[in-house]
Amino acid sequence: MKKFNIRKVLDGLTAAAAASASSSSSSSQQPGQRPADSDIVESLCSEHFQLCKTVRHGFPYQPSAMAFDPVQKILAIGTQSGSLRLFGRPGVECYCQHDSFAGVIQLQFLINEGALVSALADDTLHLWNLRQKRPAILHSLKFNKERITFCHLPFQSKWLYVGTERGNVHIVNVESFTLSGYVIMWNKAIELSSKSHPGLIVHISDNPMDEGKLLIGFESGTLVLWDLKSKKGEYRYSYDEAIHSVAWHHEGKQFVCSHSDGSLTVWNVRSPIKPAQIITPHAKQPKDGKKPESCKPILKVEYRTCKSGDPFIIFSGGLSYDTVGRRPCLTVMHGKSTAVLEMDYPIVDFLTLCETPYASDFQDPFAVVVLLEKDLVVVDLGQNGYPIFENPYPLDIHESPVTCCEYFADCPVDLIPALYYVGAKQKRQGYSKKEWPINGGNWGLGTQSYPEIIITGHADGSLKFWDASAITLQVLYKMKTSKVFEKSRNKEEKPFTDIVDEDPYAIQIISWCPESRMLCVAGVSAHVIVYKFSKQEVTTEVIQMLEIRLHYEINDLESPETDQTPTVGISCQGSNSQTANSQSHPSTSSTSSDGLRDNVPCLKIRSTPLKQAAGYQAEVVIQLVWVNGEPPQQITSLAVNSSYGLLVFGNCNGIAMVDYIQKTILLNLGTIELYGSNDPYQRQPKSPRKARQASGGLCDINESSTVLDDHCKSPTSGSASSCNSEDDQKLPNFIEKVKIKSRKLSKIVVSDIAKMSRKLSLPTELKPDLDVKDNSFSRSRSSSVTSIDKESREAITALHFSETYTRKADTCTSPCLWVGTTLGTVLVIVLNLPPGGEQRLTQPVIVSPSGTILRLKGAMLRMAFLDTTGSLIHPAHDPWKEPNIQEEKDEKDKCRKLRPVSVSPSSSQEISETQYAVICSEKQAKVISLPSQNCVYKHNITETSFVLRADIVGLNGSTCLACFCANGHIMTFSLPSLRPLLDVNYLPLTDMRIARTFCFTNNGQALYLVSPTEIQRITYSQGTCENLQEMLGELFTPVETPDAPNRGFFKGLFGGGAQSLDREELFGESVAGKASRSLAQHIPGTGGIEGVKGAASGVAGELARARIALDERGQKLSELEERTAAMLYSADNFSKHAHEMMLKCKDKKWYQF
Repeated sequence: MKKFNIRKVLDGLTAAAAASASSSSSSSQQPGQRPADSDIVESLCSEHFQLCKTVRHGFPYQPSAMAFDPVQKILAIGTQSGSLRLFGRPGVECYCQHDSFAGVIQLQFLINEGALVSALADDTLHLWNLRQKRPAILHSLKFNKERITFCHLPFQSKWLYVGTERGNVHIVNVESFTLSGYVIMWNKAIELSSKSHPGLIVHISDNPMDEGKLLIGFESGTLVLWDLKSKKGEYRYSYDEAIHSVAWHHEGKQFVCSHSDGSLTVWNVRSPIKPAQIITPHAKQPKDGKKPESCKPILKVEYRTCKSGDPFIIFSGGLSYDTVGRRPCLTVMHGKSTAVLEMDYPIVDFLTLCETPYASDFQDPFAVVVLLEKDLVVVDLGQNGYPIFENPYPLDIHESPVTCCEYFADCPVDLIPALYYVGAKQKRQGYSKKEWPINGGNWGLGTQSYPEIIITGHADGSLKFWDASAITLQVLYKMKTSKVFEKSRNKEEKPFTDIVDEDPYAIQIISWCPESRMLCVAGVSAHVIVYKFSKQEVTTEVIQMLEIRLHYEINDLESPETDQTPTVGISCQGSNSQTANSQSHPSTSSTSSDGLRDNVPCLKIRSTPLKQAAGYQAEVVIQLVWVNGEPPQQITSLAVNSSYGLLVFGNCNGIAMVDYIQKTILLNLGTIELYGSNDPYQRQPKSPRKARQASGGLCDINESSTVLDDHCKSPTSGSASSCNSEDDQKLPNFIEKVKIKSRKLSKIVVSDIAKMSRKLSLPTELKPDLDVKDNSFSRSRSSSVTSIDKESREAITALHFSETYTRKADTCTSPCLWVGTTLGTVLVIVLNLPPGGEQRLTQPVIVSPSGTILRLKGAMLRMAFLDTTGSLIHPAHDPWKEPNIQEEKDEKDKCRKLRPVSVSPSSSQEISETQYAVICSEKQAKVISLPSQNCVYKHNITETSFVLRADIVGLNGSTCLACFCANGHIMTFSLPSLRPLLDVNYLPLTDMRIARTFCFTNNGQALYLVSPTEIQRITYSQGTCENLQEMLGELFTPVETPDAPNRGFFKGLFGGGAQSLDREELFGESVAGKASRSLAQHIPGTGGIEGVKGAASGVAGELARARIALDERGQKLSELEERTAAMLYSADNFSKHAHEMMLKCKDKKWYQF
């Protein structure tokens, strides 16, 4: 606990002297200094912060391999980037990463042992320990001379067969991860059956009924049944087509192969001359008995038998080549029926889930897990029609590409149930009625009880709300914003006003008020939609629409004419278009005299009634329109306030404010006009205009209060608006004159802007020094851009509604809007709101500038306000109430009298420093005392990079500033003193996706989109890091291994049934010898230590280490107990045999022996 007003005597004298020396320039105070009357106790210190990854959600990006443990019921998926994802019951997930980032080519579970073997593309094998919450590598083996192509680990065996590109088979002891001296060389395997090299090994498996017989499949079409004991090939099978996979019948008398020509061959083990049967399932059968036509390769086949009924033959691929455009398929052959199941994406791998882990028993398959390139599907084999199971994992984040994210921790407790209620009505029908079959592991003991919600915006205009509480993720509710627009049926009908080639509804910015449930989204087509939450379904006959002409007119550099007053050209619509417009197009002409598009929006509003289900329902749609052939610029900032009933947004042209209660435009003007006569920048003159347009009600700073009343009223007030019809008549003539003079430049600018508009840019737009393809355009103040760009590209990048002091002389707080720009300027706009109730529906909202201008270095990112205790002052908000229910008259009157009160301090106090404004740009942060507007603290966050995301968040009952920089640093600062508390070089910005989706929230949580399909959640809270081990689920749970299949009396009597093999006797070092050291290199793993990294310090870390040590000790004691029991059993047997021998020899003489 550090209290800034209690210091040592010497420190106090020093600080007082320094304060008196710098009293004239208080804005230059350094972090650690404080105003004399500051009484804020800062409880946060560096010990409260630690950065670590928590969980990863979503579908594994670019999957390449899959495995399943049928006893533990755990599914593992490997990817091309070397990551592993393990799935148990819903809520039990785990993410691991190989350090080499090499692609995973195969996975093998040590069934019911809590271990997994991964084979990578860099020819390494890794043994993972799954008996801890964070799996770690126990051993690794690096092959130096041969490339790994296939692995096979028999059930309940410690010897792993490894096939290589040269056609050899090596054997690895998975306990010690060392090579055996036993090697099956390709030339000895095939002997004289082939004159050429048989190719790489594509399959290895042992005969289900005889573990001593190993079936080896070579790519060329040759198979060898190898006798492990006699070390020679017993049978050799050859086929003309290349082999892709092999599957055994459980009795071990038959096996089936899949081939590159789309055929399946069934072989009898003792008949190697030719296949017993050749099937080409998807080929057209010729009538003249010729060979069927070739089809696409069958990449994998599985042969599963049933105790009662016909066997299943399941395979992927094999379709006819003439089925152009047909989706990838999985074929299920069961008896005489053949079902072709079409998939949405290419099939990577599939596995059948069976009732038994023993290959020598009837498998009785009940489901098929199909791993697709972008999805995971589980098919129910037990029901007619093969329905799929409803997937409980959050694997559909990428259903449409994610374009933005927002993260909200500590939400109202009734919010998640409300979203779940409306989302439950959206669930699809037709799923299997059985329970999800992958149900291993146990949930963690979550200590976090606060609700967390993640909102993802997508390229198709949809939004998804996720319950992210207690490090889990579950979809709550989905909505589509595109429903309010007319959809073109084909490409020819595509609107000519589109400013993007595809995804015109893509979401760019989300502004959400969890308390009032008001939602506002901005899309890539320069459109904004306001939504209200309702639990009742409604039908909207006419969608309310507003069109805004927000345009920045650029002057002609070749021949500027400044005979008239040089002002910035900002267009404004007349009073007719400021009211709600129910038509799809404005009443004005859509093209100008020379054919340029003008006054038309990019999207066409739906003209038919819209049925809106329970959930979020569109209230009003706002669109920016084309101006003189120039497309509207994409929106860079957005804010909504439910208490004021106002929505505001800005782009690189200017700012617009809408009263969504009265459906009117309150503000529509360029960024430069916000300054009025206080503009600190030297601007070059722009295109002249005949008369100044007040642009929807914002007056000049120097105008009197009487002028304010005339100029700042809403159009519904009845008085004349400054944007009157006379101005509308003058506007076309003015445009015509300017057009002739500036046609050359405007055409160039239009083409440049159109190109830039086609890309999704960050709300704050990235710098030119960031070499990323997604970068849409550079910063306006960069030295590389021209002076005209410096002025025309001052975009609005930050907006914040608050109830605070707007001027230095204020004695009380008032509603206002703080506006931040790319030039680091903060401007304050005063909001004069009418009383609540009926007057709010009829009287106008008056908007006026305050004249307050604050400056920072770098583009503005975030603003917030603190009270005298250092607590965050949240914007005023209305509590949510059902909008579609008529209230009782008494309740209505009561609500009308109530005015939402801000949580700011009492406004009746005399002038004193009662609030602090925290403003953060991409370069620095400042804390400004209000109403005096003195800078009390300042900190330069970065000199060499820039901040991408900044948030003022709550942690441990206090407040701090969290920043993510483009150089990968995550930093936190105390408030209000801006002391650095955390600075970790976490993740360099390698992709625009990270910059677009990174966000902080309360309680030390943050997230970003780590791949196109996955969300990575991280924490910067020490407390969460310490509790993480407890919160994570357990993958391994003690389960009894099922009993082996009963051999039966006759099989036991005549030697039938499965025959076991003592592999230790064959492959052990005493018999087979040692393998060549140059062939493979053993690398010891980190073992159990890796699992403790999440809790590396503190009591939780010590407990985790102790727990792992106890686990390891317990395992050793268990092994010791087993060995002791075996020795006791052996000694007992020896005693019995010795006693029998003694009785037998007791009466014999010495010469009788």
